[in-house]
Amino acid sequence: MARGSTRPTSRDVARAAGVSQAAVSLVLGDKWRGRVAETTAERVREAALELGYRPNLAARNLRLGHTRTVLLVVPALTTEFFAGVYTGAARVAAEHGFGVVLYPSPEGIGPARDPFHSAQAALDGVLASSMAADALTAIRGDQLPLVMLDSDPRGSLGAATVNLDIADGVRQITDHLLGLGHRHFLHLAADIPSWTFAVRAHELTTRLATVPGTAVRTIHAPITIEGAQQATTAALTGPGPHPTALVCDDDKLATGAYKAIRRMGLHIPDDLSVTGLDDLALATAIDPELTTVRLDAELFGERGMQALLAVLDGRTPTKGDIPVQLVVRGSTAPPRTRP
Repeated sequence: MARGSTRPTSRDVARAAGVSQAAVSLVLGDKWRGRVAETTAERVREAALELGYRPNLAARNLRLGHTRTVLLVVPALTTEFFAGVYTGAARVAAEHGFGVVLYPSPEGIGPARDPFHSAQAALDGVLASSMAADALTAIRGDQLPLVMLDSDPRGSLGAATVNLDIADGVRQITDHLLGLGHRHFLHLAADIPSWTFAVRAHELTTRLATVPGTAVRTIHAPITIEGAQQATTAALTGPGPHPTALVCDDDKLATGAYKAIRRMGLHIPDDLSVTGLDDLALATAIDPELTTVRLDAELFGERGMQALLAVLDGRTPTKGDIPVQLVVRGSTAPPRTRP
């Protein structure tokens, strides 16, 4: 097409290929199989390429009532893990011509406000972490096609649920510590009422209950380094038996525990073995490096977006939790024999 001419339309492509506009729409929308001959489809594609035709996606989406935009609801933008979830989700979305709007619902600021006049009018679907589930009602996201992340599949709000195998991760940690000879445990738990943290506590206590001579005490802390430090200090200086292993709900809590243990003049892992869960960058930045469970955040985001796209397309999403992996580093060792 000559420079300065108007943008080619589907009618121009139809005329060049010798077919109807309906056939052009089917071919360029990848819905031609079984409805248009393969030779005809090839002729349409060649004509579109030669003319430099690009479909008007905005007009098409307006006509179809779709924006090809999905909302990802996460607890906060400052968490490395959810940055990875976004990266994976956005990658899959882009491959399918979708955009992702990231909507944080940070803890402590109250109910999240609707970022749109009407979420239903601006979005095709929602992908949400259970830790930010309270925001869904505020933005009416629970009234859209919804896939939940880190959520109890038995009571999920969503059409599908995608989970990491957190229960297996906790079992791997517990079995690792039991294998080293630990029997007295302290559980530093996140003080967030969320399914994923309830799973951690349940699996730890259930596994230890099967081993005679074990004991576990649970303390709670906000997921901050300062909060974890204060809770750990209080637990280790208070009355009661001294634990030999500290199991933390995530790596950030473990980092706060490190500070408390060192300020008490104790050593990791000689006096106390410590484990985390996430395998964030923090895990290898502290000394000794942290034994933890690796959660593939980007794969988590990818699988979540794939499930949402399946729901939008009327397909059944792939089932099965995403495997996790114990990474053993220098923060765990057999308990030291005490006089």
